[in-house]
Amino acid sequence: MPIPKYFQMYNSFLRSLSDGQKHAFSDTKNQVIRDFNLSEADLAELLPSGRQSVFTNRIGWCRTYLKKAGLIESPSRAHFIITDAGKRILDTVDEITNDTLRQFPSFVEFVDGEAGDGQVSPSVQNDETPQETLERVYGELNNVLKDELLTRIHQSPSEFFERFVVRLMEKMGYGRGEVTQRTRDAGIDGIMYQDKLGFDRIYIQAKRKDLNTTVGRPDLQRFWGAIPERNTRGLFVTTAKFSPDAKQFAEEKHIILIDG
Repeated sequence: MPIPKYFQMYNSFLRSLSDGQKHAFSDTKNQVIRDFNLSEADLAELLPSGRQSVFTNRIGWCRTYLKKAGLIESPSRAHFIITDAGKRILDTVDEITNDTLRQFPSFVEFVDGEAGDGQVSPSVQNDETPQETLERVYGELNNVLKDELLTRIHQSPSEFFERFVVRLMEKMGYGRGEVTQRTRDAGIDGIMYQDKLGFDRIYIQAKRKDLNTTVGRPDLQRFWGAIPERNTRGLFVTTAKFSPDAKQFAEEKHIILIDG
């Protein structure tokens, strides 16, 4: 089943402490897992960054918000106990939400402290944890940035794109780069020298094409034919996309493809 939102765990979290005894955080997590019938696949689901599971992130913020509201306390590391306020809320409120927690000044101060002017922090205006919001916004900004970069590259001369790709390869640590002379490149736009003597090379083709066009197999074949050494590496970069035939040819010849 879908992993519950952090605020949907409030009731389950408090119920796991309802006996008034101190419980390990791991016990509380196991209780929430049972209450929501979460599977191993559910628990393995990761945030977009891949650095933390969705469940771990959400139950972590559930714990943080309950603690900031004063409904639970932590008498020792990774152990929790319900407070009198927590017992009262659990006994009198059917569904505990962020609105329920807002009756406690300590919670309001924590979530709205940086908002100012009486505004409610965005972290409690939606159903995301702050980490989920951060990763979503980061992804959206990345997409906008990628679109802007592609647009600006496409508006620049083709020579700029060739220099750009070679310079990028240098910055990524692939060695010393060289943009070939256009009248003599024979289909090779740049060369990366991965060792000081130039024995180990990567040959580069940089095609700045319309964003909605396709690079086909013939383009890859011409590039392959221009590479002077068979036992070497080729990199084909384009602002467009590759056709299935082009991808198949590149796989056969061990050419690395990077599209828009």
